[in-house]
Amino acid sequence: MWLEPVSTLDLIIKGLLIGIVASAPMGPVGILCIQRTLNKGRWFGFVTGIGAAFSDIIYAMITGLGMSFVVDFIEDKTNMFYLQLIGSVMMFIFGIYTYRSNPTKSIRPTSPKKGTLVHNMVTGFFVTFSNPLIIFLFVALFARFTFVVPDFLVQQSIGYLSIALGALLWWFTLTYFIDKVRSRFDVKGIWILNRIIGSIVIVAAIGGIIITLTGLSF
Repeated sequence: MWLEPVSTLDLIIKGLLIGIVASAPMGPVGILCIQRTLNKGRWFGFVTGIGAAFSDIIYAMITGLGMSFVVDFIEDKTNMFYLQLIGSVMMFIFGIYTYRSNPTKSIRPTSPKKGTLVHNMVTGFFVTFSNPLIIFLFVALFARFTFVVPDFLVQQSIGYLSIALGALLWWFTLTYFIDKVRSRFDVKGIWILNRIIGSIVIVAAIGGIIITLTGLSF
């Protein structure tokens, strides 16, 4: 078997990174989270992110389940090399797309009623869950970070929970930042933030390509 035993710390670090990268781009739920933070308050924006994190963990588990059926394939060193390379290239393309996209097109009128925290969380879940294409992003991230969850329930739980924790960490940080600069944050701010995120993903993808081609270990 080529794959080395996966340590708990390894799973946690990789899971956190996957959760953050999957959540960061300013898609419809990101814009909704910012709008609710500005219009309703920080915690309404944060629970929207919590709903999105629940959706992300479902798609992450589906991705992990699918990869578990091809474990013999990814245990081969040559196959893993190409998977990591393809994953990095997909991340690069995703970063370019994020950088060039205009997130303000996702801005929609918000209801003057705050609603309950649970309602805001549920809508955040369905906005994210309605986009199954996120599975392709998870496939790229799982391949890039060699995120292989072992056949042990405890480590599986830790791995997926770390992805959820990474997503929650992103939404908590984003809503905190938006709440602090709410008087100076506008549409241009959303556009700039999205470009920064896209640039970070691009740099990370290029780093991943270099690491893969040079044979360095993550």
